[in-house]
Amino acid sequence: MWRFGCLLAIAVGFATVALSLVAWLVESATGAAQVGNRGIHAPQLAFLLLVAIAIAVAVRSVRRVVTPLRGLITAAGRVEEGDYSAHVSERGSSELRSVARAFNAMTARLRADDERRRSFLADVTHELRTPLAVIRGQAEAIADGLYPGDAEHLAPIIEAARTLEVLTEDLRTLALSEAGALALAREHVDLVALAHDAVAAFQARAGSVGISLAADAGEDVPAADIDPARIRSVLGNLLANALRHTPAGGTVRVAVRRSGDQVELSVADSGEGIPADLLPHVFERFVKGPGSTGSGLGLAIARDVVTAHGGTIGIESRQGAGTTVRLELPAARA
Repeated sequence: MWRFGCLLAIAVGFATVALSLVAWLVESATGAAQVGNRGIHAPQLAFLLLVAIAIAVAVRSVRRVVTPLRGLITAAGRVEEGDYSAHVSERGSSELRSVARAFNAMTARLRADDERRRSFLADVTHELRTPLAVIRGQAEAIADGLYPGDAEHLAPIIEAARTLEVLTEDLRTLALSEAGALALAREHVDLVALAHDAVAAFQARAGSVGISLAADAGEDVPAADIDPARIRSVLGNLLANALRHTPAGGTVRVAVRRSGDQVELSVADSGEGIPADLLPHVFERFVKGPGSTGSGLGLAIARDVVTAHGGTIGIESRQGAGTTVRLELPAARA
């Protein structure tokens, strides 16, 4: 519309010039026609009226452009100062409305990112506080002579330090993944062998709590094009979760199958399952179920690692009926 207003103003200007020229020619040929007693010629009055109309149209057009731009400039200044709640009205020409929509979408994303950052920092602080409190409490008790410095009383310090180490590595992995800098040392890996190795590593823990743990492989399973260390870590995390949430007498099964041009790796347990309201959020950072003792980063990291491989990860669960986590990873090409 503002372009139409400008064109109208230009057209009116040309018309004014043309009419003035015609009026001058008429006046020269026929003589002046006086209006009233002030000596103002009719063509001159018409000229003044047309100029006034042209100016009014031009001012209106400019105002329709300037007012939304002024709002955008003010809102941009607020964003520059860190106020991501800035919002502008979507009005004016189609181009200005598009800019306003893009600006509002940008501030909404900035606001959401800022809220996630604050929440993330609060969660990290909470996760760090517990092991640090254990280390400080135990160390001070030993230093004050309340506890002897033997293996029994040093064990909580060592365990808390190990928790901090794992949390630090998890945070590093998340940071690299978010920055798109997660390095993968890909090679052709036999996922069946990797699954059997992981099950063997957790067999003692499963036996100590009365859980049956086994691996199963389909026929003609191709090698996978993966980073074995990263996927082994993901599988270890899934097995630890499954064992943690499966009662004595339950089962945990690891299965490897061909799935088209992918290799499917799944971990299924007969445990307590995941609450329905929590299930859509399990791959988010620091999301933990009731009674969970982990950091809440394991599944978020698993998702990032699998995605970095070009694969997919999904989860199915019903309370009281167990949980199945399924990964699909790219098969190795000959």
